[in-house]
Amino acid sequence: MTTMREFPCQSESVTAARHFVREALRGQPKEVAELAELMASELATNSVRHARSEFQISIRLGQDIRIEVRDNGSGAPEVLSPGPQDPSGRGLLIVESMSEDWGVRRSDAAKTVWFTLPRRQTSGETRASPSTLRC
Repeated sequence: MTTMREFPCQSESVTAARHFVREALRGQPKEVAELAELMASELATNSVRHARSEFQISIRLGQDIRIEVRDNGSGAPEVLSPGPQDPSGRGLLIVESMSEDWGVRRSDAAKTVWFTLPRRQTSGETRASPSTLRC
């Protein structure tokens, strides 16, 4: 299942993006949803602050949770190493250290920064184990 939403290039969109992620991940364990919210808001902030672009968030719930943030910025995202006194520069460091995997996909007109988190089983949901699968 994939859910997608577009946001304008304004600071209020970062809060709206957090709410969008929270709603899309309702039913997931609280710690997973909060982690996804944090990382998505860091990427949304980068779209607004650095790319100066509207952005789109796509959330796919499959074997894992995959969140993509696409904007029209031309810059290349870079993991920084800010010092303790630096007020910013930790966004991609957070994504890199807290996600299962992450990356950047570029096209002529846009870039997409994505990350994955393991999906936890929710109550009432069952997954087939390898021993129950039939070929």
